[in-house]
Amino acid sequence: MKQLLLVFVGGGFGSALRFLIGKWLNSSNGGFPYGTFVVNVFGCFIIGIVIGYFSRQHLNQDQTLFLATGFCGGFTTFSAFAYENQVFLKSGDFTSFAIYTIASFIIGFLAIFLGMYLVKA
Repeated sequence: MKQLLLVFVGGGFGSALRFLIGKWLNSSNGGFPYGTFVVNVFGCFIIGIVIGYFSRQHLNQDQTLFLATGFCGGFTTFSAFAYENQVFLKSGDFTSFAIYTIASFIIGFLAIFLGMYLVKA
């Protein structure tokens, strides 16, 4: 029950922060979803740091559940990412679709590695 509560609370914080960043950075007129992009990259970076600390035994399982599964699970927005890409495709905006998808994957993976690297340094 404790672990479920940790994931629940962490997810709530992550979701609330995702909402605020989306309101701040995403345009109400459509266009490139900067808020979702920033959240996904930053979420990857945080998971990289959490995994790095956990692998070095600086975080216990409860802290990892709260931060990685809870906070990052609520914070990152793959479903929003998929929906926004569907909107690009449906409207025929293949350039934004390609840039957004490729940049999200490449920069997201790089952010994970950067987070893990910084923990080791």
